[in-house]
Amino acid sequence: MISNSYPHLLSPGRINKMEVKNRIMVTAMGVSLSEEDGTVGEKLIAYHEEQAKGGSGLIISGVAGVAWPVGAVALQQTAISDDKFLPGLTELCRRVHAHGAKIAVQLHHGGLVAGYSTRWGHPLWAPCIPPAPSGNFMEYFLPEEMAAFSGMTMPEIKILEKEDIATVVRQFAEGAERAQKAGFDAVEIHSGHGYLLSSFISPKTNSRTDEYGGPIENRLRLLMEVIAAVRAKVGPDYPVWVKLDSREVGKKGGITLEDAKVAAKMVEAAGADAITVSAYHETGQGKLHSESNIPHIEDFNLPAAAEIRREVSIPVIASGRVEIATADKVIGKGEADFMAMGRKLLADPHLPNKLLRGEAEKVRPCIYCYTCVSAIYGGQQSRCAVNSELSFEFERKPATAAPKKIVVIGGGPGGMESARRLSALGHKVTLIERSDRLGGTLRFASLAYEPNERLLNWLRREVEEASVDVRLSTEATPELLRSLAPDEVIVATGAVRGMPDIPGNDRDNVFSGDDMRKMMLGESSDELKRKTGFLTRMATRIGAATGATANLDLVRKATHTWMPLGDRIVIIGGELVGVELAEFLIERGRKVTIVDDAPAFGKGLTLVRRMRILTELKEHGVEMFPAATDIAIEADAVSFTARDGTTLKAAADHVIVAKGADGDLTLANHLREAGFSVRTIGDANGVGYIEGAMRGAYGVVTEITA
Repeated sequence: MISNSYPHLLSPGRINKMEVKNRIMVTAMGVSLSEEDGTVGEKLIAYHEEQAKGGSGLIISGVAGVAWPVGAVALQQTAISDDKFLPGLTELCRRVHAHGAKIAVQLHHGGLVAGYSTRWGHPLWAPCIPPAPSGNFMEYFLPEEMAAFSGMTMPEIKILEKEDIATVVRQFAEGAERAQKAGFDAVEIHSGHGYLLSSFISPKTNSRTDEYGGPIENRLRLLMEVIAAVRAKVGPDYPVWVKLDSREVGKKGGITLEDAKVAAKMVEAAGADAITVSAYHETGQGKLHSESNIPHIEDFNLPAAAEIRREVSIPVIASGRVEIATADKVIGKGEADFMAMGRKLLADPHLPNKLLRGEAEKVRPCIYCYTCVSAIYGGQQSRCAVNSELSFEFERKPATAAPKKIVVIGGGPGGMESARRLSALGHKVTLIERSDRLGGTLRFASLAYEPNERLLNWLRREVEEASVDVRLSTEATPELLRSLAPDEVIVATGAVRGMPDIPGNDRDNVFSGDDMRKMMLGESSDELKRKTGFLTRMATRIGAATGATANLDLVRKATHTWMPLGDRIVIIGGELVGVELAEFLIERGRKVTIVDDAPAFGKGLTLVRRMRILTELKEHGVEMFPAATDIAIEADAVSFTARDGTTLKAAADHVIVAKGADGDLTLANHLREAGFSVRTIGDANGVGYIEGAMRGAYGVVTEITA
């Protein structure tokens, strides 16, 4: 059955003479899955083949270097700069076409952003010497991440002469010719994101005074010559389009939307068949790395796409954190013709087919954590926190094990993911959870960061629809397990959260991470009641407001908006939990200070998300003191010695200690001693957050079933 829920998004489309079965495109992304020598191998082929199986109408394979190794921007980037790369590129096209999808390749030269090419001694190609970036990008790296930059030297800049420009034009044209020979259905010319062609377009990075600089028509000259040369090579019927920056966010004197409108009309006149609308940013500003081409703000680039669509008659390809219903509406209104998706299709490459079957609720949600792009920043292949198979499609093995009886202990993300995967493979699964509902610490994480709730709801629904025997409010004792007689036991019970040895940690105004979790989830304990008396006070408040005796459900609902915390909160702990808790509290009107002995804050958060959240905390007045020593909790303050040696006190009505979590193998070891075959995953092995839980589940299921 074909769904008609998204009639515009799922309708056929056309660019030049290329027809595609729906308007969903896999946007071009650098995923670092080619080989070290630039050739396309099984890793990249299997990655794109999975997207083709998933039903995308068109796949755009990212950043294929027309001058490779010159202009390389990342580890294991695809090359299209020589005929020796044709066999791998040809096999990629063959495998994608076998599943009914079309595939384009993005032609690319990194220019000023090609830091990776400097490892071979190549200079950065540029229109001129650029101004120094402004901002604080490097201060968000953790010490262990900085190690990746050790030994690097400042690259040389090669200012392009006329003969160099002619070389670039020829390289793009020859790259397009190779793409056509390999069987690609189209090419996208990348002239955005600070890369070489973009650096000529931007007045910020192009101060030339010859015919390639000055007014926008001159700054676009190189792109116009590239389009003409490409068209001459591939002919009039082969689809060729251009990726343009709609603006450069935060870059004073950079590309504006008005520039982009002029560029769009010139690109159309030059013979381009479509325009992909993107954006770029001031790279020195950490927060802006999630406020342009990979935006955290929903629909961030749609207004610009609509503006450009009004200027041209050729198709416009939009992108940038767009929900499915919005994508359908935008296409229906004629504000874009196609929707290029990145993170959504990394999280679930089968999204298009699920929409076609009317199963939108079964699409695995992206949680916008930036694991995918942060891995690339760190010189690794792309990964996904919620889709553990991303980048490892080539390793997938068929499940050959006979059906087994398996007990999964722990209903957090790792346990739920294990249970649903095992059930889908035909195993008899019992899921045991000590509390009265599934979710584990993901419930707590969902309150602090809304996208996590989408994953929580998806996992719960998947388990509910699977043939899993779910036992809530149940202790996993050896006696119970003997009655179930499992072949395998998976322990996914999470971490233990002790109270660190901090002077004053026994005061009544001090909450542990577990206290906060219970409070935010509306749970209770004798210790929490003693410290706050909040259930009694909340019952009185709600009873007075409603004229009725409040029950626990009302209390739970009320604690989502009202919490028994004073106005001044000090959080001791600057890793993921402490930082996201600070974000949660400032949204509820508290004045927050974070103190920790860690040298840098945000461990556990991916780099791109870390840059954003730490910046926003500063913008909202949160004071942060990393590398603090002599931390002590007093009656109404936390005292400490700051990094510079100054002794300080942060006023505190309440103190939250958001650290001290460690792996806990107690139950696993107890069950092993009782004679069971036990495997452990997730935070039980040490805190790994959502990605660790999901990846551990995938790994253990593969071990059991392969």
